[in-house]
Amino acid sequence: MRSKPKEIEHTSKVRVRFVETDPLGIVWHGNYIQYFEDGRENFGRHHGISYLDQKEYGFATPIIESKTKHKRPLKYGDVATIKTIFVDSSAAKMIFRYEIYNQENELVCTGETVQVFVDKIGQGELWLTPPDFFTDWKKKVGLLDE
Repeated sequence: MRSKPKEIEHTSKVRVRFVETDPLGIVWHGNYIQYFEDGRENFGRHHGISYLDQKEYGFATPIIESKTKHKRPLKYGDVATIKTIFVDSSAAKMIFRYEIYNQENELVCTGETVQVFVDKIGQGELWLTPPDFFTDWKKKVGLLDE
């Protein structure tokens, strides 16, 4: 029987700005990707794996896949809660799942992104094995045994 992948998470909040809404007064669907980014950046700062941390080690992590499922609308002025969940994988990639809730704690959107490691100092080559700093981070946060 396969064991469930280990996960760690972080929760943050965002207030819906007027510019993020469409003529119907609801958040335009494309802005949920930006909310995922907000959640990922907050996750990274909280858990010590931010884009700046990655850059310090000479890496970038471009997104190669993103998915969203919309369940309810958010409106201008709403305060949304973004739950960002890192899903551990043995591959050289970062998988994040997202759950966005409205002020009534109703699920409004779910999603997932997948990022890979490229050496931005070189020619932006794809890494097929996890970089050492990433493996060290996983050990630090309890995703890998020492």
